[in-house]
Amino acid sequence: MAGCLVLVVGPSGAGKDTLIRLARAALADDSRYVFPRRLVTRPPSADEDNDEIDAAAFAAGCAAGRFTLHWHAHGLGYAIPAEAGRLAAAGHVVVCNVSRRVVAQARAAGRPVSVVEITAPPAILMRRLAARGRAEDGDLAARLAREVAVEADLRILNVGVPEAGAAQLIAHLCAC
Repeated sequence: MAGCLVLVVGPSGAGKDTLIRLARAALADDSRYVFPRRLVTRPPSADEDNDEIDAAAFAAGCAAGRFTLHWHAHGLGYAIPAEAGRLAAAGHVVVCNVSRRVVAQARAAGRPVSVVEITAPPAILMRRLAARGRAEDGDLAARLAREVAVEADLRILNVGVPEAGAAQLIAHLCAC
């Protein structure tokens, strides 16, 4: 059975975590689907469900190759645990919220990768980011102005009810 690393990407405020959360709930009874928590050098919040890692442990993990993927964004370190790569190699569909900047790195690693881009129009993104009210989000206009193009296997325009976008994500995951 072939596994796959499904990289969920898109701009801040697109609803990536929301759609992933809904897919995780819908697929909870099927052990083929794995949704690892990413490591971030900040505590989890209501908007981002992650495991906290301190900067020294993050740097050591990067140097020792302990992560499937890792990157820096918004002044923070992010990583996907090594277990995610092992599970994908063992036949699981492993769903990870990652930066668009690591898509090429993931594809170059030689493992099966599928990219799902979740996005929304700029006005909706701005409204969602403003509603979070996180000081660490910084200048919201500058954050949204960052363009990183990726070649996606599925693009979800997340503008309606979250369940509609989640249904598209779930159908894609089931086809992996």
